[in-house]
Amino acid sequence: MKIYSVAIENFRGIRSARLVFPDHAVLIGDNNTGKSSVLEAIDLVLGPDRLNRRPPVDEHDFYQGRYLAEPPLVVAEDEDLPIVPAEGAEAEPAEGPKITIEVTIIDLSLEQQARFGGQIEWLATDTGDFYDEAEPAGVDAANIVAALRVTFIGEYDPDEDDFSGNTYFTRSIAEEATPTPFSKKDKQHCGFLFLRSLRTGSRALSLEHGSLLDIILRLKEIRPQMWEETIKTLAGFDVASKPELGISGVLESINKSLKKYVPREWGAQPHLKVSNLTREHLRKIVTAFIATGGGDHAAPFFRQGTGTINMLVLALLSQIAEDKQNVIFAMEEAETAIPPYAQKRIVHELRKLSAQSIFTSHSPYVLEEFTLNETVILSRSDDGELMQSKIALPESVKHKRYRQEFRTRFCEGLLSRRVLIAEGATEAASFPVAARRLAELNPATYASVEALGICVIDAGTESQIADLAALYKGLGKRTFAICDKQTAVAQAAIEAQVERLFMHAEKGIEDLILKNTTPAALERFADVLDWPPHLAAKYPDPKAQAQAALKEYFGWSKGNWGIADFLAQCNEVEIPQFLRDACLELKNLCDPPAAASAPPPEPEEENVFADILG
Repeated sequence: MKIYSVAIENFRGIRSARLVFPDHAVLIGDNNTGKSSVLEAIDLVLGPDRLNRRPPVDEHDFYQGRYLAEPPLVVAEDEDLPIVPAEGAEAEPAEGPKITIEVTIIDLSLEQQARFGGQIEWLATDTGDFYDEAEPAGVDAANIVAALRVTFIGEYDPDEDDFSGNTYFTRSIAEEATPTPFSKKDKQHCGFLFLRSLRTGSRALSLEHGSLLDIILRLKEIRPQMWEETIKTLAGFDVASKPELGISGVLESINKSLKKYVPREWGAQPHLKVSNLTREHLRKIVTAFIATGGGDHAAPFFRQGTGTINMLVLALLSQIAEDKQNVIFAMEEAETAIPPYAQKRIVHELRKLSAQSIFTSHSPYVLEEFTLNETVILSRSDDGELMQSKIALPESVKHKRYRQEFRTRFCEGLLSRRVLIAEGATEAASFPVAARRLAELNPATYASVEALGICVIDAGTESQIADLAALYKGLGKRTFAICDKQTAVAQAAIEAQVERLFMHAEKGIEDLILKNTTPAALERFADVLDWPPHLAAKYPDPKAQAQAALKEYFGWSKGNWGIADFLAQCNEVEIPQFLRDACLELKNLCDPPAAASAPPPEPEEENVFADILG
């Protein structure tokens, strides 16, 4: 079983989305793009325990918090008058917004096809269209597969003043007067497991509904015997019943006092037990203990290190997969508190154990384990449309180079909303330092690239700027570039792919710095610099020849941190005007100042007097 696609409307920050998944996928994008919301949406449809929460959705699950019906509007006969809410019995009540999530499932097992029988449809996987021709033989085509569509609908009920949500077979919604529910038992036959980064580890070996241990016990069908035996054992155990402990005497005194005021039928013989002796209470308090260190002392599993807990989760997943085949695993942030080698191990194991795995991640070690076709780039427009993009490498970027330089050049850009393509390593290292220094000196005017959510990418050479900008632009990123003086043709090619090109008039960044800073800044830096031997021999007193000496030093340290170190010790006026202007414009582009509100109009005199006179 695999998820082919998911369509979402009005859920959290997503107004609309339709995503198509590969067999294994990693969803990536900047924070607050909607990655977790996609997994939560799928869980509402397929998660067997998700709808146990009541209500299943609340105000904040609706797009922009809008769940109330808008009042009907009528247009006045006079076009100059505003549109106003309708009045009277003639106005039809409007329907409130609904959360709608549709999941299409393919690769159904024979058992699943038999169970879901009449709800099965036939999907053309190459187009995403459903086969509805009258010719049955058409479903034998290689691209036509059996599919099951399931839809969750959540809404606000004004009569009950509460929220409701249920999952249905999508086909029944259109074909039947009363849609057929997709029950909890149906969901258990689908085998979808959502492993939340904040909850899965903390509940892994507890017995709460939906925990990994609870799932394993359910698969083995041993829960009823366990609960009955546990409750029977605990019911026969009194806490601190020995007289020498002192508690039993206090309880007996309380019992005598009760007899003075109430008959025995009202209550008697108070004593202490370790639990409420109900299944639900035991679920919350029973947990696994694990021995720690070299001794035999055991502590609750959730008191172990975060990394240990996460590896424990992996062990439990392996157990689930062994007991239940055809599982879909969805996992948030597999890298949390896990070293790189273990991150890779989790990815490998889940891919091996499951029919389909869906990850979200910000880790290059996780992302590089997925092919280009398995990497789903998510971006969201200002009006809530969530879109997916596929990485299409330009001709100048070979696949081998992409894999080799993934961690150092490509990964960070894939995870950002905004990308600044720098011509070379010196620019890529120096510009963020200049922006950070300006933000420290004048925070009201400047901001660091990190604060603006900008990732700086080293293009390697000027010929790569346009191609890399096109790559990220095609993925829905806002792209900018900074470089030396270019030919008219190269400049036009770059400007076609970026929102703003910052190009200075010098042939190199070294000349830009040396010609546009102050002698005092150069001399101060030359005085504190640990000069390399060959330049120290050539310039015995580098401070006296600061410009010439630093020109050679910047050339010798090109691609390292020479210019970045110089900018880090400058004051505002010592940083070249070009860099200051670029930093200021980037801030205005990425974080525009709020429009100043107009002052309230002065009241007219006659109105003032009218108010005074009543």
